[in-house]
Amino acid sequence: MNDSPRSKAMTAIAANVCAVRVRIARAAERSGRSMEDITLVAATKSVDVPAVREAAAAGVSHFGENRVLEARAKVDALRDLRVVWHLIGHLQRNKVKTALGIFDIIHSVDSLRLAEQISRCAEGDAAVLLQVNVSGEATKGGFPLSQAAKAAERIAGLPHLELRGLTTIAPITEDAEAARPFFRRLRRLAESLGLCELSMGMTSDFEVAVEEGATMVRIGRAIFGERR
Repeated sequence: MNDSPRSKAMTAIAANVCAVRVRIARAAERSGRSMEDITLVAATKSVDVPAVREAAAAGVSHFGENRVLEARAKVDALRDLRVVWHLIGHLQRNKVKTALGIFDIIHSVDSLRLAEQISRCAEGDAAVLLQVNVSGEATKGGFPLSQAAKAAERIAGLPHLELRGLTTIAPITEDAEAARPFFRRLRRLAESLGLCELSMGMTSDFEVAVEEGATMVRIGRAIFGERR
């Protein structure tokens, strides 16, 4: 038996994945949904390649990165895995071409200029989500809730873009219930626009997000532990 720190950490990651899936399933059941309705996106910012491999071995097939340059090296090292890569962090316009060569879906389209740049650079139809600043916090990116519907209509009309849905980050609080109104507003906006995907919910509030209709949850700390 290998009792090295790395071995124990790897075992913990597999156990964490299982625990997170159980929590997602219970939240889905409470809202009359199926576990199959929700995609677990493991957030791998600052997570090393062996840890990502362990999560993949535990059944995770979707991974989210915040930074394009960090992701490039990581994705190259993991090309043997059959997984889907999500960009869940801010995307600068000068890194769009690089991002399109790495990621299968971009969650963070937070301006029309960025959407237009993706449209110009994409060779096929780039899958994107429109980021909405539901809370109105100055520290968060995304379209204000009042402007999101109009922006979604314009972005949906751009060539080489496939607008799949919306994403948001709720205010960080110790009480997950406090996030519920923000998730609910995003769901109602998506319904009004006929969009199917809702990327919302992180380690601190993903169960509430699932209850409110999330189709993707972005989980880092609950799987990999505290970031270095």
